[in-house]
Amino acid sequence: MSETPDAHQTPRPERHGDPASRTGRVPLRLRRHPVPWERQRPTWRDASPAVIATALKRAQARPSGNWYVVGASGDVPTDRPLGRTVAGCEIVLWRGGDGGVRAGTGACPHLGAPLKDSKVRCGTLVCHWHGLALDGAPFAGWEPFPVHDDGLLLWVRLDRAGGEESLDRPVIPRRPEPAAAVAAVCTVVGRCEPEDVIANRLDPWHGAWFHPYSFVDLTVVGSPDAPADGQRDEGGDDSFVVDVSFKVAGRAVVPVRAVFTAPEPRTVVMHITRGEGAGSVVETHATPLGPDASGRPRTAVVEAVVAASDRRGFAVARAAAPALRPLMRAAAGRLWRDDIAYAERRWLLRSTGRFPG
Repeated sequence: MSETPDAHQTPRPERHGDPASRTGRVPLRLRRHPVPWERQRPTWRDASPAVIATALKRAQARPSGNWYVVGASGDVPTDRPLGRTVAGCEIVLWRGGDGGVRAGTGACPHLGAPLKDSKVRCGTLVCHWHGLALDGAPFAGWEPFPVHDDGLLLWVRLDRAGGEESLDRPVIPRRPEPAAAVAAVCTVVGRCEPEDVIANRLDPWHGAWFHPYSFVDLTVVGSPDAPADGQRDEGGDDSFVVDVSFKVAGRAVVPVRAVFTAPEPRTVVMHITRGEGAGSVVETHATPLGPDASGRPRTAVVEAVVAASDRRGFAVARAAAPALRPLMRAAAGRLWRDDIAYAERRWLLRSTGRFPG
């Protein structure tokens, strides 16, 4: 394949105009001259390793306050605890009598029983080995952790693991109002470090090449090294602005403008700013877990999709949210099966000194 397609032989990616101008009743558009995957414009020159690395470095310099995403709010039921390992720290979470989430060290202070296998009775965590009861307050060396339930995701603050100056609350991205949105959370685990996940998300140029089943006609119209007109209004100078079409079926697509930002070291947020679903958000959170049996790092990608629309028909989607959430999780999971392989490959090359640059 030649580096640059022949303009006389290959149709250029179809430009649908400014996504903001699409205010008709039907959000779908038909691609009149679809471009075959192998004949789309190469993006490797635009995807500068230096630009991606610099954006990653700036993200890593931002404060997280030592907050880590654990999972979805709904992952913690009322009748049993949830166990997780975050940054090598064993933790347990459960709901107290008021419905709020409690969190702390995952080992019982008596003889080290795994508290994730214990029982919750009337908001109290009761160890299943000898009946020691914990209400979330410090007890006999057992250490509670600050926890935050933002209604969509659960966060835990691990000051020893993070090593930063702590913040009272995590850095939570701007989201649509819950009552006007449909949200779903997907979790995928890979053998890599959080920076490999974040670097993947700070490379928007790979979308139409690596995920052709979901994205077409992708153009990065603004980046930190080449800001677009109005970029400061949409996402700030330190953002990536992308015009892209989501594939629906056949030649039917939904064109949008998406803005990618990194508000803290382990989070990248995509806001839909123009086109169908303006205001919708996709949050990608990378949480270090700890090494596997072979000593390789493991990272959980917790991705929250919050879909919104000002169309009157979107009320039907909200009513059908229980049926839509599994479909949303499946779509995110398909993308992340590819992207986690991308992140794992990046870690492998970095760890063996073979990563370019």
